[in-house]
Amino acid sequence: MKRVLLFLATNIAIILILSITLRLLGVDSILAQNGSLNLNALLIFSAVFGFGGSFISLAISKWMAKRATGAQVITQPSNEMEAWLLETVTRQAKQAGIGMPEVAIYHSPEVNAFATGMSRNKALVAVSTGLLDNMSRDEAEAVMAHEISHVANGDMVTLALIQGVVNTFVIFFARIIGYFVDRVILKNEKGHGIGFFVASFVAEIILGILASTIVMWFSRQREFRADNGGAALAGREKMIAALERLQQQSGQPSQLPEQMAAFGISGGLATGMKKLFMTHPPLAERIASLKAMR
Repeated sequence: MKRVLLFLATNIAIILILSITLRLLGVDSILAQNGSLNLNALLIFSAVFGFGGSFISLAISKWMAKRATGAQVITQPSNEMEAWLLETVTRQAKQAGIGMPEVAIYHSPEVNAFATGMSRNKALVAVSTGLLDNMSRDEAEAVMAHEISHVANGDMVTLALIQGVVNTFVIFFARIIGYFVDRVILKNEKGHGIGFFVASFVAEIILGILASTIVMWFSRQREFRADNGGAALAGREKMIAALERLQQQSGQPSQLPEQMAAFGISGGLATGMKKLFMTHPPLAERIASLKAMR
């Protein structure tokens, strides 16, 4: 549960920080016109800051990933394994029709890898030392193909767009709820009272959590697409073998930082309502989907 809460907190943190800053600066007052809520101004306001926060996160995603994981980019291979990684990613990137991404290794016993970046041609693909130590070359090749497929599919940008839309509506409806509480329930008739600020702040948190289920649903769907792409680049049997190897490690908690959880190949386990907040589908479902491919 702590993992879920931390992940959700990361998704809505930018909205809350921007909202508090804007209120302290008095920017919210521009939304009040003649004692009523200016819906056109509110929608523009929500879109600017909803998408702004999302694309700020995307723009600094590579920097954040390197700092969060301590990933070291391979500029000059120091051993045969690093040379093989660079050669594999170079070949797969050419097959997928994208620019050569940065290739990095980060120290972690967890068997995992991730891809991130602002565009298809300026991405970062990183692999854990645990994956290199515990997977065969064929399995590791399939994992890299999965991550290259994420980049080729433009998943990072698409996820940012979806998060931007979600952020926009969270900001928009939170303020409508705040206005309703302030004017209808508390009967405030002058500007924005304390009821508006408190109610809209609480609404942002609740709506942000609910809206995260939409983002998580998309995140799960893109994993199936990346698995299919990985199978096309490396071979279906290699992709299935890689997922089965990950399944053997699935009882262990993820060591990937929460802000990078959606970009790793290995997801966690969840039951009941927690499934709505999973970034990845269960590995058994992903394996079954690949086996059903023709």
